[in-house]
Amino acid sequence: MALTLNKLSAFRGRKGPLLLIIMDGIGIGKNDESNAVYLADTPVLDRLLASPLKTQLRAHGTAVGLPSDEDMGNSEVGHNAIGAGRVFSQGAKLVDSAIESKKIFATPIWNDVIQRPTVHFIGLLSDGNVHSNIKQLFALIQNCADRGVRRLRLHPLLDGRDVGEKTALIYLEQTEAFLTGLNAAKGVDYRIASGGGRMVTTMDRYNADWSVVQRGWKAHVHGDARPFTSAAQAVQTYYDEDAKITDQYLPSFVIVDDAGRPVGPIEDGDAVINFNFRGDRAIEISRAFTEKTFKEFDRGRTPEVLYAGMMEYDGDLHIPEHFLVSPPEIDRTVSEYLCDADVTSFALSETQKYGHVTYFWNGNRSGYINEKLERYCEIPSDKIQFDQAPAMKANEIADKAVSLLRTGRYRWGRVNFANGDMVGHTGVMQATITAVETVDRCVGRLLEEVQRLDGLAVITADHGNADEMFTIKKGVKSVKTAHTLNPVPFVIFDPQYQGEYGMAPIANAGLSNIAATLLNLLGYEKPADYDASLIAFK
Repeated sequence: MALTLNKLSAFRGRKGPLLLIIMDGIGIGKNDESNAVYLADTPVLDRLLASPLKTQLRAHGTAVGLPSDEDMGNSEVGHNAIGAGRVFSQGAKLVDSAIESKKIFATPIWNDVIQRPTVHFIGLLSDGNVHSNIKQLFALIQNCADRGVRRLRLHPLLDGRDVGEKTALIYLEQTEAFLTGLNAAKGVDYRIASGGGRMVTTMDRYNADWSVVQRGWKAHVHGDARPFTSAAQAVQTYYDEDAKITDQYLPSFVIVDDAGRPVGPIEDGDAVINFNFRGDRAIEISRAFTEKTFKEFDRGRTPEVLYAGMMEYDGDLHIPEHFLVSPPEIDRTVSEYLCDADVTSFALSETQKYGHVTYFWNGNRSGYINEKLERYCEIPSDKIQFDQAPAMKANEIADKAVSLLRTGRYRWGRVNFANGDMVGHTGVMQATITAVETVDRCVGRLLEEVQRLDGLAVITADHGNADEMFTIKKGVKSVKTAHTLNPVPFVIFDPQYQGEYGMAPIANAGLSNIAATLLNLLGYEKPADYDASLIAFK
C-alpha cells in the first residue's frame, strides 16, 4: 500500500539535513546527588534546555503502551513509539491480557506443551516488567499444575538491572515457596534446575557476545556449570565470594541432587518455554534451540524439543516458529512514510542499541524498508562491563555521523548514544557521570556539523536511567540500576529559526508525538492518525 505525505504550505524544512539524536537513558530527574545527569558537566545540554524550543515527554507507562503508569519505559517500547507515531499495546500488556482472558491456555501450542514429559521455563526472574514478569511466569506454571503436568523445571536468569541490583534472593524465595506449595498440593515435581546473571548467562543481544548464550546453553541443556544444592545457595555463595558482585553478573549455576547429578537437563521430547516477552535478549537463545544448522558455537548434544517463546521475537525472520502471544502489529511507521516519499536517511548506533534504531524503530521489522534510500550503520560494542569503558563507542558514533552528514546524500538521520543507559545500568556513579559527559561532548560535535550544513536537529531520549542512580528509603541508600519514571527532554536545535513555529501546548505529550514533529520539520504534514506534532506553525 502506497503511503502519501502531503507537503506543508507554511514550512519546507531547512536546506541542510535533519538529525535526530537519542541520548539513551538520559532523563530529567531531581537536581540532587542521586542524579548523574545533574552532577555531570554538560554545557551543551544546559544550553539546549535553556532554549524556548523545548519540552518534556513522558517515556513510561501508558504513554508507551505498557499496562500502567507504574511501569518504567525501556528502549524497545520507546523506539517503537517514536518510530510509529502512535501508541500500541506492548508485550507486557498483551501477555497480561492473554493470561487474564485465559486465551493463552486455549491455543494449540500450549496444549502441545502440557503433553510433554517435562516442561522447562527459561527467562528473567523479576517483576521489572521490561523483559518479563514473575506474576506471568507463576500463572503459566499454575496452569501446568492444574492441567496435569507432572514434571517441570525452571531456569531463572537473575536480574539486578530492571530491579534492585541485589534482589535475586527475594525472587528466588518467592519462587521456591510457590513451587513447594504446588509440589505438596498437586503431588508434582517442580524444581529450579539452573540459572545465572542475565549479563553473563543466556540473555545476549544483537550478536554482541555469543559466549553468554553458550554458557546458558551448557547450564540449561547439559547441566554443565558450577553445582549447588539450591539457587539460593548459589547466589549467596557468589555474594560471599565477591562482595561487589551484583545479580546481573552472577556466574552460571546448576542445581544437583544428593548424588551430585543435575536435576533438570533438557532432554529429547521436552517442552521449553522462554517466558520473556521482550525480543532483543531472547532471539539468540531461541536460535540455539531451533536452528538445524547452527554455527555460533558448538552445542554438543542438541535435544529435539518443542520450543516456544512468550511472543514472536522477530516478526520478519519468524523467531521462534512457535509462540504463545502475538506481538503488536505496528504498521505505517514514520520511516515507511518517508521512504515512500523518496526521502533518504541513515540510522546509526553501536551494537547495544543498533537494533533499536532499526528493528524496533521500524515496528519490529528486520532489514531495510528501502535499501536504495536508507543506510544502517553499526559500530561494534566492546565486550566489557560498561562502567570500565564509559565512553563506550560514542566518539566513534559521532565520527561516523559527521562523515555521513558531510556526504550530502541523506535528508535526515537518527543516532543513538547508548552510554546513559548501559553505564547507568551498572549503578556506578562516577562512570555514569563520565558517560553523560561523553554524550554531551559528542552531541555538541554533531550540532556544530548540523549548523555548518544549514540543518537542524532534534535531541531527546527514549527513557530515563542515569537521572536516578540511587534511592533513599527510611535512611537506607540503595543503588538503582533500573530505568526511571522520569520524563525525558525534547529540544529542537534550529540555527535558522526565525519564529516560524512554536511549541504546541499538548497535555501529557509523549514519545509518540515525536514522529509527527519530525515530519513537520522535514516539511510534511503528519498522517491523520498520528499523535499530534510537538510544534505548531504560526
